[in-house]
Amino acid sequence: MDSEYKGKVCVTGAAGYLASWLTKRLLLSGYHVVGTVRDPGNKKKVAHLWKLEGAKERLRLVKADLMKEGSFDDAIMGCEGVFHTASPVLKPSRDPKAKILEPAIEGTLNVLRSCKKNPNLRRVVLTSSSSTVRARDDIDPNVPLDESTWSSIELCERLQIWYVLSKTLAEKAAWEFCDENKIDLVTVLPAFLIGPSLPPVLCSTASDVLGLLKGETEKFQWHGRMGYVHIDDVARCHVLVYEERSACRRYICSAVVLDNNELVRASG
Repeated sequence: MDSEYKGKVCVTGAAGYLASWLTKRLLLSGYHVVGTVRDPGNKKKVAHLWKLEGAKERLRLVKADLMKEGSFDDAIMGCEGVFHTASPVLKPSRDPKAKILEPAIEGTLNVLRSCKKNPNLRRVVLTSSSSTVRARDDIDPNVPLDESTWSSIELCERLQIWYVLSKTLAEKAAWEFCDENKIDLVTVLPAFLIGPSLPPVLCSTASDVLGLLKGETEKFQWHGRMGYVHIDDVARCHVLVYEERSACRRYICSAVVLDNNELVRASG
């Protein structure tokens, strides 16, 4: 562990599955972390964060709402780095497209507008998704997908894969905003996250994998081969691209590619 104080950074959606691990890694690395959550007083949702090593000395939780412009001003002001991990996850709805697209896109822009106001800002690290690369109907099996590839918006709309569309449009909006406003942005595109959950309640993605391993295959919405990566590796990746001055643009973060049967066998 490197206990040297490294400055102040903000993590949005700090109580989430990935953000909790990222907060843990940042605290262990010596950062002062300002974490945004919907309700800092909700002990059930944030208790695990206060148990992290270094939390009592270097963690502050601030209330923020993705859909309220200016809501992130207090948390971000004075921070040298911002890790934007907060993102809506699709839940049953009569209008899933509207329920997930607007929070993803406008929420990202609201965070970036607060970043623009901060004269101390050095870099923003945005958690995107490998789904922003692989949703295409013109894939050549002989040509690997890489960070230059983008998912097809037309395909996402046609197949109604709103989560993938939301991550794609949100990242594109982030790049446009940051390029126009000269904000140093790096994006991390994780494959499917696996690994222990620090929050007491499993997020939807972790629940899906658990369901598959329990034989509840109807709950598992991904078919064919899928990339997987350990959640702690993704947290470390975020810290690495923040600290490495030469890091730029997009980074896919994936460890292994398996089909569903291989995943189940590997778990047993």
